Amino acid sequence: MPEKGIFDGLINAVTDRDEKAAAEAAKKEAEAARAQAEQEAALRREAEAKVAAAEADAQAKVAAAQAEAQAARDQAAQEAAARQEAQGKANADAAAEMESLRKELEAEKAARREMEQAAEAKAHTYVVKSGDSLSKIAKEIYGDAKRWPEIFAANKDKIKDPNLIHPGQELNIP
Repeated sequence: MPEKGIFDGLINAVTDRDEKAAAEAAKKEAEAARAQAEQEAALRREAEAKVAAAEADAQAKVAAAQAEAQAARDQAAQEAAARQEAQGKANADAAAEMESLRKELEAEKAARREMEQAAEAKAHTYVVKSGDSLSKIAKEIYGDAKRWPEIFAANKDKIKDPNLIHPGQELNIP
């Protein structure tokens, strides 16, 4: 009988050790996931700040371009009133200046769109966590696990087998 008690004690000790190890591993994984989520949030805030700064810069440039255009129009009007004979040249100069300003404004708008698209593209990524699957990610993002083929199609360059994704992979979310 005493041998059975020792054996039971050993089993209990090993079981306790395994449970503690599993709990510690789960705690570490939760901490890692929390740290990763905080890092992703910081990156998202940084990208949003960059987009906001770019938009503010673009708006300032647009305002400056509009002020320049207004100044050019005023100058052209003054010259036209002062010199009737030079009206054709002044109008041509003003038109060229307006076209130049229009092109600058279009370039600023295009630059802002590119920056917004870059920020949006960065904002629509997902980093695979342990235990994730494409259907689990689709359920989390879209609310519908059946939409996993959309994620797979958007990441064919990164995923060869839809049943095989790895923690740390960065997936594009369409």
